[in-house]
Amino acid sequence: MADFVTSAGGDASSAPAAGPEPGPDRKPDSLQIGVSRPPLTLDDLPTPEEVFDKPRIGFREIVTVVLGPSMIALGASLGSGEWLLGPLAFGKYGFLGLGWLIVISGILQVLYNVENARYVIATGEVPIVGFSRVPPGFKLWIPATLFIIILGWIWGGWAAAAGQSLFALFSGRAADASRPGEVEAYRLIAVGLMFLSLLIYSVGRKIERTLALVDTFMVILTLGAVVILAVVFAPGALWVEMLRGIVTPAAPPSGIDPVLLGSIIGYTGFGSGMNFLLINYYRDHGYGMGHKVGFFSGLVGGEKKSVRPSGMTFRESPENAALWKRWFRYLKIDQWGVFFTGAMIGMFVPGVLVRALAAAPGAAEPTTENIPVYAAVELGRRGGFFFVFVLIIGAMILFKTQTSVLEILIRNVTDSAIAVSPRLRERINGDPRRAYYGMAVLFILVIAVIIHLALPARLLQIAGNMSTLASLIYPVLLIYLNTKLPRPARAGGWSIAVLVLNILFFGYFFLNFAWSMIAGRP
Repeated sequence: MADFVTSAGGDASSAPAAGPEPGPDRKPDSLQIGVSRPPLTLDDLPTPEEVFDKPRIGFREIVTVVLGPSMIALGASLGSGEWLLGPLAFGKYGFLGLGWLIVISGILQVLYNVENARYVIATGEVPIVGFSRVPPGFKLWIPATLFIIILGWIWGGWAAAAGQSLFALFSGRAADASRPGEVEAYRLIAVGLMFLSLLIYSVGRKIERTLALVDTFMVILTLGAVVILAVVFAPGALWVEMLRGIVTPAAPPSGIDPVLLGSIIGYTGFGSGMNFLLINYYRDHGYGMGHKVGFFSGLVGGEKKSVRPSGMTFRESPENAALWKRWFRYLKIDQWGVFFTGAMIGMFVPGVLVRALAAAPGAAEPTTENIPVYAAVELGRRGGFFFVFVLIIGAMILFKTQTSVLEILIRNVTDSAIAVSPRLRERINGDPRRAYYGMAVLFILVIAVIIHLALPARLLQIAGNMSTLASLIYPVLLIYLNTKLPRPARAGGWSIAVLVLNILFFGYFFLNFAWSMIAGRP
C-alpha cells in the first residue's frame, strides 16, 4: 500500500512531490498537505446554487436542501445518551452537577464538528483520510483510527436495546434477564433490525440523502412525542430543577458510577472525539469541494459513481474566499441550529420525563437492565396505550441510532480502504458500492455475535467512554491539518483554542474512567 492513484489517475509515491516549481507566470496546480498522500489538486469552489441545482439559495432552500448532514448526526445521537444513558443518570441522581457539564459537552462538540467540517469542505477529503496525512502518515493513522472506531462503535447496544423494546411490545412485558430464551429472543430481533438497516442503505441516489430524509422524519416524530409526554407527566418543579442544573456549576452527584458519568458526557450530541465520523456526510451532501470528490450511491435508485481516493482544494482568489464564507455560514447554521438545539432537547427532555416517573409512588429505580423499556413500563401503569406507544417510540429511536451508527462504521472503513489500497480500487472498478455493501454484511455478522456478550446499556457505556479517548488524539491531528489549508479556510487562534479545550474537557473524563477501571475508584 505504498503507492496511490492520484486524482489525475497516475501513481504517486508515499511521499509525493508537489509538482514543478511555478515560474513567474505559472500558478501552482496542487497543494501538498502533510505526508504519505498525493497533493490536493487545485480547482474553484462550486457555488451552492450549482451544487443544489437552484437558481438562488434563500431561507426555503436552506431548510429544504442545504441543511441535512447534522440531522443524520442528531438521529444517531438520540438513542445513546439521550434516550438511555442521560435518563438513567438523571432518573437516579437528578440534574444538579450533571446539567451544566452536558451543556459544556454539547458546545464543545459543535465547535469540534465545525473544525472537522472545515477540513472536509475545503478539501473534499473525509476526516479519516485527512488524518492519514499527519506524520508519520497513513501506516499509523489509518489502522489506529479504524481500531478506535471499531472499539467504540462495534458493540451493537442500540440494536439490542431496540430488540428489548420490540420484545416487550410483542409479549406485553419486559424481557426477564434471568430467562435465557427471552434474552436470546430480543437479540435475534436486534439482528433482524440490522438487516433492515441494510435495506434502507440500499435505496436512493445518495445513501446520505436517504438517511437524511429518514432521520428528519423520525427525529421530528420521536422528539415531538417525548416532548408532549414530558409536558403532560412532568411537574413544573422538575423543569425548574432541570434549568437550575444547566446553569449551576457543581460537582457530579456523589456515588455516580464513573463509567456512566463518562459515557453521558461522551454521548451528549454524538460521541465527543468520535464526532469526525459524522462529518463524511458533508462531502456526500456536496458542501464545498466535497461536491467534486463524489459520494456513495444506493443499489436501488443509484448509479455507478466513483469517489476520488484523494481530495481537492481551492485556489486562493477573491471569488473563492467569498464562496468559502457562504459554505462556512451554512455549516454553522446546520450545526448550531439543528444539531446543538436538537441534542439539548433530546438530552434534557427525556431526562425530565424519566425523573418524573422515577419519583412517582411505587416506581422502580432506573437501572442498566431496565432503562431501555423503563419509560414504557412506568407509563404503562397509567394505561395500556402508553405502554405500547412509548415502546414504539423507544424502538424507533434506538433503531434509528443503530442504523446511523452501522452506516457510519461501514462508510468510514470503506472510505479509508479506497483511499489507501490501489488493489481495492482496481477490483471495484470505479464503483465503491462493491466494497461498501460487502463491508456492510461483514459488520452485521460481527455485531450479531457481539450483542450476545453483555446487556445493551452496559455496552453503550463502554462505547461512550471510548469516544472520550478519541478526544485526546484527533483534535491534535485537526490542528495540524487545518493550519495548512488555503488562507480563507485556514484555522486561526480561536479554532486552535477550542480544539485544546476539547482535549482537556473530554480527556479528563476518559482518564477518570480509565483510572476507575484500573484502581477501582474514580
